[in-house]
Amino acid sequence: MRAANLALKFLLELCAFVALGYAGARLFDGAGAVVAAVLLPAAAIAVWALWCAPRSARRLPTPARIPVELGVFALAAVLLGVTGALVPAIVLAAVMAVNAVLLSTLHQWEA
Repeated sequence: MRAANLALKFLLELCAFVALGYAGARLFDGAGAVVAAVLLPAAAIAVWALWCAPRSARRLPTPARIPVELGVFALAAVLLGVTGALVPAIVLAAVMAVNAVLLSTLHQWEA
């Protein structure tokens, strides 16, 4: 169960980055769509790599890192909803919430 939950968290990270790219492409037209489709996930990946990744030299302490991680997930779900992908947004948010509860219950935020 513990390994599966960590694998789910990793899968959710990837889904969040994809969702941000999709949302960026849908929020704008023309060249703006391409730029947003690249920059939104790139910014989220940079934030994650610097402050949230397990091997990061600058990884935030857990109490500061949890809101950043959940913020990236929430932003992805909200932007999916804003772009009209309401069902995927709700599913993504629900699975992310369940994963966060399991991370807390299983004491895995440090993993």
